[in-house]
Amino acid sequence: MAPRDNPDPAEAGAYFPSQASLRRAPRTTDYDGPAHPAPDGPTRGRILMIATEERYLPIRGGILFSTGNHPVETLVPLLHLEAAGFDTDVATLSGAMAKFEHWAFPHDDEAVRGIYERMLPRFRGPQRLRDVLDRGLDGYDAVYLPGGHGAMNGLPRSHDVRDVLRRVQERDMTMIAICHGPAALVAGGLDGGTNPFTGYEVVAYPDRVDAGPSIESGYLPGEMEWYVGEALVAQGLDVLNRDDVVSGRVHRDRNLLSGDSPQAANALGRLATEFLASRA
Repeated sequence: MAPRDNPDPAEAGAYFPSQASLRRAPRTTDYDGPAHPAPDGPTRGRILMIATEERYLPIRGGILFSTGNHPVETLVPLLHLEAAGFDTDVATLSGAMAKFEHWAFPHDDEAVRGIYERMLPRFRGPQRLRDVLDRGLDGYDAVYLPGGHGAMNGLPRSHDVRDVLRRVQERDMTMIAICHGPAALVAGGLDGGTNPFTGYEVVAYPDRVDAGPSIESGYLPGEMEWYVGEALVAQGLDVLNRDDVVSGRVHRDRNLLSGDSPQAANALGRLATEFLASRA
């Protein structure tokens, strides 16, 4: 059984990662500065981030994992995008504030702290995703799906997310997703429809890690009810990393850019800015 020595006092039966697991969390990142500094002049483009507003992920046995958006996976790619001249809007399903796994925040990383503070008003007061859809996505260059197990809540079952995915493909926009963020791509197959990313290659956090080492280490308080890679494969996507190794891998298949974990955040930010610059 996973160690459950770190209950979340805000909700009955909810748990943070174990104390031992949290002690292994890095306090800095490998962010190494902008890959494509912004040119002088107006903003180069806009990014739509779809963040989770959900805190608690159901775990088998009737318990909950206290989660949200992973700060490294959310913020390090944004550092690259911001430096390259892109402005980012934040949306959640209902317009409620974006939730973060603050226990994973790299507090000794000045650059990450800085962009979090700059973006905090948008995280606390995001747009409602349906309102963004009603206005249209014409003003955006890319959609970004940050990681954290919280991305498995709500987003994969959202028809609004499904509609975003369809419009991304209709307009050949860039899609960026990291770690558990690809869970939102599952919405593309809602109601038995064909996922607009069927046939695409993607990397994500490996199911075998979630089902084994993440439980054994106490990061997760138990077995999840479903797994991201398995769900994507069932909808015709090709998940490239199906082993039990987290390597920081990134990958591009056409307009879909993906990374496997927090270790991939810096490389994914670089890949995203390079690809967006090539499309400009």
